[in-house]
Amino acid sequence: MTMLVHCGTLLATPGNEPLSNQTVAIENGKVVFVATGFTAAKSGDTVIDLSDRFVLPGLIDCHVHLTGEFGPHHKMDIVEEGPEAVALHAARHARVTLDAGFTTVRDLGEIGKPGNAIFALRNAIARGYVAGPRIFAAGSIISPTGGHGITCGYRDDINLLFDPSGRADGADGCREAVRRQVSRGADFIKFVATGGVLTDTDTGTDRQFFDDEYEAIVATAHMLGRRTTAHAHGADGMKAALKAGVDGIEHGTFMDEEIMDSMLKQGVFYVPTALAGTTVAEYAKTQDFMPRAIRDKALAVGPNIVATLSKSHAAGIRIAFGTDTAVSPHGQNAKEFALMVKAGMTPMQAITAATVTAAEHIGQSAHLGALEPGKAADIIATAASPLDDIDALMHICFVMRDGQVFKAEQR
Repeated sequence: MTMLVHCGTLLATPGNEPLSNQTVAIENGKVVFVATGFTAAKSGDTVIDLSDRFVLPGLIDCHVHLTGEFGPHHKMDIVEEGPEAVALHAARHARVTLDAGFTTVRDLGEIGKPGNAIFALRNAIARGYVAGPRIFAAGSIISPTGGHGITCGYRDDINLLFDPSGRADGADGCREAVRRQVSRGADFIKFVATGGVLTDTDTGTDRQFFDDEYEAIVATAHMLGRRTTAHAHGADGMKAALKAGVDGIEHGTFMDEEIMDSMLKQGVFYVPTALAGTTVAEYAKTQDFMPRAIRDKALAVGPNIVATLSKSHAAGIRIAFGTDTAVSPHGQNAKEFALMVKAGMTPMQAITAATVTAAEHIGQSAHLGALEPGKAADIIATAASPLDDIDALMHICFVMRDGQVFKAEQR
């Protein structure tokens, strides 16, 4: 049976111009052809009428954390919720993310969360048991004792109870931690090249490993066939990660020209997460639930990310869409687009970052990122053109993943 999607305007491959009155034909969850005009259905075919919609590939968010959400109760949630509650909350977060038009996500860490909820959720979605985006998961963040991504701010014996599988000290410890994530089922390896904002410890936002530790993480991951990405704010930590051969930089707040030159030469991708930066800065100014150490870092980091995105885009660095959602509420991922446009990207460039470039970054260009023959039938639609108004992506009216419809709003 063939499914025919009649598209009023189709942006089949972002970066190319959209075309009017197109048909996307789908069989077994994959695109089989794209044709001009509205192809007539044959016996047994199904027609989906999006003839008054703007249609484009499903969006990809390269940086989310589905197992939690930051807020006033975040610290207590870590100690009060068991793995069953974490898994159920993650399933809810996955569903609202899918409804927002994100058909693929890369989950970059289960901070302070017990069990293997993200891997169970990834597998359940793949088997069709649960509705959600396709997930590529990193498991636990690789971090030194006391570093970002390791639970801090509780009594020490409580700190030590939480998710030790990513804790890594010394080169041998780093190798073991990477191997542990791979054995758990990790698709990617994420490590903390620098300190971070939302860990309740006053260690700043610069480097947190020694050179031999960075090298051990990246070399072990690559040996085991896993790409690496580095949480990084401070310049020294980014330089050390780049020297070690990292494949991607997350946040990149204080990157300088030397770092940008290295990224260009090495072909390293940049995932800005501007939404996370603006969110924590706003919380620090308007809310009172942040401990002092977190508030100070939020005010130092948050206001700088959009400016860094602007400079990196002007330098020609390959930018892949990512939000660090969980810092901001799940389902609001598309707010990142407006920040990308504010930083100087065109709407087309921002959409390309969330489709074609994001698919390349996660090693899935053969399957995702465009509506082309042989690729996954991941399709979303909006009532208005996001090329005219990027905020149209905040209002997704149709979502299909792998040829299955998950959202279809009534006209």
